[in-house]
Amino acid sequence: MRTIALIKRILLQILRDKRTLALLFIAPLLILTLMNLVFNGKTVNPVLGIENGNKQIIQSLKEEDIVVKKYKGITKTDEAMLKFDLDGFLEVKEEKATLTLLNDDPTVAKNLEMKVRQIFNKRAQLQLLDTNNIQRKQLQDAIIQTKYVYGSSDTELFDTFSPILVGFFVFFFVFLISGIGLLNERTTGTLERLMATPIKRGEIVAAYLIGYGLLAILQTIVIVLFAIYVLDIVLVGSIWNVILINVIVALVALSLGILLSSFANSEFQMVQFIPLVIVPQIFFSGIFSIEGMVDWLQAFAKFMPLYYAANALKGVMYKGLSLSDISQNLYILLAFAAVFIVCNLFALKKYRKL
Repeated sequence: MRTIALIKRILLQILRDKRTLALLFIAPLLILTLMNLVFNGKTVNPVLGIENGNKQIIQSLKEEDIVVKKYKGITKTDEAMLKFDLDGFLEVKEEKATLTLLNDDPTVAKNLEMKVRQIFNKRAQLQLLDTNNIQRKQLQDAIIQTKYVYGSSDTELFDTFSPILVGFFVFFFVFLISGIGLLNERTTGTLERLMATPIKRGEIVAAYLIGYGLLAILQTIVIVLFAIYVLDIVLVGSIWNVILINVIVALVALSLGILLSSFANSEFQMVQFIPLVIVPQIFFSGIFSIEGMVDWLQAFAKFMPLYYAANALKGVMYKGLSLSDISQNLYILLAFAAVFIVCNLFALKKYRKL
């Protein structure tokens, strides 16, 4: 009987906790729906710029589901690819061709290279029927040369999203530690006693941001240095820029964690925010293709801090971009932090004892 009574008490406690009920029944449905939308997005065909290509080559490329755009007078291939948002650029000169791949996504780049090579190999086979196998292979390899804007032929998919993982772990752990830390202040009554003094809400928010911020900066530096020098994660740009980006990411996570802790009454409720706040951001960070999602879902990604953090980190670590190139992403991240900090000031209002 005592066991039954205890079971009833546990069930009644859960039924009274709306957040727990939402976590059990609503959160899984939301995440499953989001995964369905992400993974069932439309297939994005690679876009290939071409110069001096004849009708036969262009038709063959289109038959391979490649979007072909013709250009003339391109002098700087790399700049043209970035300007016109191309996955590759094919320059045809007589019987030889040079294929330049953006290699922003190694999977797309290798697929595009394979299709282009198949087309030129078929043309070569028709022209080299009278040669032996060794000569045919040598001539086929000489017909098309491959260059890369980012990375090389050895670049793997993990190289492109490993910078995103660095930012994610900084965001996740800072969010969790700061949120639970302030929650402990509330549950022990420390925050209410503090709010009973003449201290201003802005001073409290500033103190928590600076206090936890110093720890967050130290944690960020440790994670970045470990990822680069121990795990040998790709780094093309400046390590100082990487640290700066992650410090800003930590600031966003810190201010968000403190804000959401105001709506939790226990550590368990704080953890409940993870599938609702953290998990969706993973899908929009760039680990999965955003271009293949429906338009409204692509617009929804713009409201995720990790979307901009991922763009900045991938730009510096994988593409070697400078600070000015990714400045827009940093400004937006700082705007997120500013909004969360202002919201914190209003959230603390309910703890002020009049």
